[in-house]
Amino acid sequence: MIIGNRNFDNGTYIMGILNVTPDSFSDGGKFNNLENAVRHVRKLIKSGADIIDIGGESTRPNYVKISDEQEIERILPIIEKIKRIFDIPISVDTYKSKVAKAAIEAGADMINDIWGLKYDKGEMARLIADTGVPCCLMHNRQEAVYNSLIDDVIQDLKETVSIAKAAGIADDKIILDPGIGFAKTYEQNLQLTNNLERINELGYPVLLGTSRKSMIGIALDLPADERVEGTLVTTVMAVMKGCRFVRVHDVLENKRAVKMTEAIIHS
Repeated sequence: MIIGNRNFDNGTYIMGILNVTPDSFSDGGKFNNLENAVRHVRKLIKSGADIIDIGGESTRPNYVKISDEQEIERILPIIEKIKRIFDIPISVDTYKSKVAKAAIEAGADMINDIWGLKYDKGEMARLIADTGVPCCLMHNRQEAVYNSLIDDVIQDLKETVSIAKAAGIADDKIILDPGIGFAKTYEQNLQLTNNLERINELGYPVLLGTSRKSMIGIALDLPADERVEGTLVTTVMAVMKGCRFVRVHDVLENKRAVKMTEAIIHS
């Protein structure tokens, strides 16, 4: 898979998180000005990030939705600045086609959609198809109600892939995300993480995003800023189960965990 000017075909890659929001659950307000954002991106790259994922609207539980214009105003200057300074692919975390269009025009290389193309009646799918950028399509639902969790998640993701293909998005432009922490209970998040190989059976690269999430906080009884070790465990599982990407806050530690796991697997 090509994202930006890089090939992501072998091993597990690190997507570093840059939240430019005042209210993200883990690092809200830390990087929502240009100087701090650039400094953090430099640190993420030095630590081993392969992609930078920029989010302008928090998607934590009970988040407050902002307008398209507010989201664009937050992310565009940062996308443009990062593209001028650094040579690294940029993903934008948005489910709004208007925001995605502005981000792509500003230089974004990929769209990370937490609603898996199901939010806006096909507008996001058409935009991605027309622009040719890769996309990460996440599993999500309105409620955590399932007949059979793994089978239902797989069926929902198949529906997302069908929307993508109907719009003309090529197979080699699609990444799937099982959506840990979205419309799932604590127990369901654990079960899904333990069955990641089932998601890989769909034949698309898989991204796992568990970094500092409540699943880890509940399991270890720890606040968001003390969940590094728990995140590392999920990253090791992601590598062992064949995931292509992990989306994390703590890049250096997770990069080392990936390298160590890959060294053992390939020995």
